[in-house]
Amino acid sequence: MAQKPSIPKGTRDFSPITVAKRNYIIESIKNRFQLNGFQPIETPSFENSSTLLGKYGEEGDRLIFKILNSGAYLTKVKDEVYEGRQEEKMTPLISEKALRYDLTVPFARYVVQHQNEIDFPFKRYQIQPVWRADRPQKGRFREFCQCDADVVGSTSLWQEVDFIKLYDTVFTDLELEGVTIKINNRKILSGIAAVIGASDKLIDFTIALDKLDKIGEAGVIKEMLAKGIPEPAISKIQPLFTFSGTSQEKIIMLKTLLSESEEGLKGVEELTFIFDAIEKLPLQTATLTLDITLARGLNYYTGAIVEVAAPAGVDMGSIGGGGRYDDLTGVFGLKNMSGVGVSFGLDRIYLVLEELDLFPETIVPQTKVLFINFGDQEAMYGMQLIQKLRADGVISELFPDAAKMKKQMGYADKKKIPFVVLIGTTEMESGMYTIKDMNTGDQNKMNAEELIEFLK
Repeated sequence: MAQKPSIPKGTRDFSPITVAKRNYIIESIKNRFQLNGFQPIETPSFENSSTLLGKYGEEGDRLIFKILNSGAYLTKVKDEVYEGRQEEKMTPLISEKALRYDLTVPFARYVVQHQNEIDFPFKRYQIQPVWRADRPQKGRFREFCQCDADVVGSTSLWQEVDFIKLYDTVFTDLELEGVTIKINNRKILSGIAAVIGASDKLIDFTIALDKLDKIGEAGVIKEMLAKGIPEPAISKIQPLFTFSGTSQEKIIMLKTLLSESEEGLKGVEELTFIFDAIEKLPLQTATLTLDITLARGLNYYTGAIVEVAAPAGVDMGSIGGGGRYDDLTGVFGLKNMSGVGVSFGLDRIYLVLEELDLFPETIVPQTKVLFINFGDQEAMYGMQLIQKLRADGVISELFPDAAKMKKQMGYADKKKIPFVVLIGTTEMESGMYTIKDMNTGDQNKMNAEELIEFLK
């Protein structure tokens, strides 16, 4: 007996209704991308390992899916390396490519590679799948789709303001109310690390701090201690774990806390600009809030960082995020090319809309009329009209086989097709068509023009 087929953990098959719902979200996002002046690009599903590794921090590097070299990939591995299971030495010898982890680093590579063809500032959007060797759980998959928009070639904070507005308009279009756009600044985090004397542990500090909502204050402290951050330094930042008040009040407190850090105060200044702008350009459905524990564990962010939380009561992680990166293209040889971008988590947005029952009822394009097949002559007669109906935008089908009437009518019932057309000898001789309303059972005879007009 053949083994039942399966798919890898963390991947999914999508049914027609699921694809239609995903496309509804994608089209909403794509429409706003285009209205904001972004242009589409696409990059390969896999990149050279050297392009990806070292860009996401230690944790990110572990989650990159590596691709084995073609052919006899073990021939380059020396016996002592193989027998000693020396993974760090072996991996570069047997794997030179990897599946992309996100869309931002490939985009940076694209910008550097095509810099002479690009007009800056360059605004691009990209909607493609990415892969991460993560532990699958609700809202977290190993293969998922990202919807990204980025601007490179400008340091203007108006870009950050525009992205916050973009988030708001997309979620307004999707009728998803109550989302929270959290914002922080990596300069502030660097300033805090400097003030407590832990600048050399900045990455460890931010990665641990970013987990506050997942592992709690005790868990964060434990992780910081394990990374070598001394207890006196941690005690200095403990007030941050319960930082409260309005965003403006938090900014005032940060100015005091970071009074001795020029970089930290620069971060506060940037956040102040963004909040002042949004106050004069009010959001429709989203709320913007300062979250000082927001760190986002990616090494390349250098300025504002944002993360979008689902409405209260919905058990879901972030449904979007992004930030400013001043030197990402520098690792590929293109200096002084600042960028900022955001990503929409399509799969998580889907789960939120499903949980809140926010998908429109008419989201799936539905066949309006089925032509019953009584034989090749009748089928040809029907197909001639079907061509005209499709040209007028009416979704029409011919049942492919001259099967029993019960089977064909059952097909129409299961697909909820509202009308069927029956064509026999009488209809063909008279140039008429018999149309049946599947809801009421009523039948009427019409000529081609009448039928087209009726179904339109």
